[in-house]
Amino acid sequence: MAAFPHSPRLSAYQSVAAHGGVAAADPHQLIVMLLDGALERIAMARGAMQHGAMAEKGRLLHKAVEILDELQASLNPAAGGALAANLTDLYDYVARLLMTASLQNREAPLDEAAKLLREIRGAWVAIAPTARAARALP
Repeated sequence: MAAFPHSPRLSAYQSVAAHGGVAAADPHQLIVMLLDGALERIAMARGAMQHGAMAEKGRLLHKAVEILDELQASLNPAAGGALAANLTDLYDYVARLLMTASLQNREAPLDEAAKLLREIRGAWVAIAPTARAARALP
């Protein structure tokens, strides 16, 4: 029996919901969705760690790092200047925290990584209405 059984119907629903959300999302919403995905995988990896499911923990943390890579790739250093550079450094630091958590099988780096990503997420949520209003101007 798997430590974390997944229903095929639940997986199908999640896939359809995710794809539908992505299709309707604006750029700010996409960033928030990526951050949510990373946070979800970190939380699931914590559960896997606590249950001794090391392969699942590694898979989930690898997915979270891939999401961080995607967030980094979405940055525009020319337009974003110092903010883009700081986010690049922060995403890199969070990825290193996740690798440390995986290698050392410790939850503390997961806590720090999740805290940082929640702070970034909060900032993106706060600026989204301003960004949408700016895009709506002629």
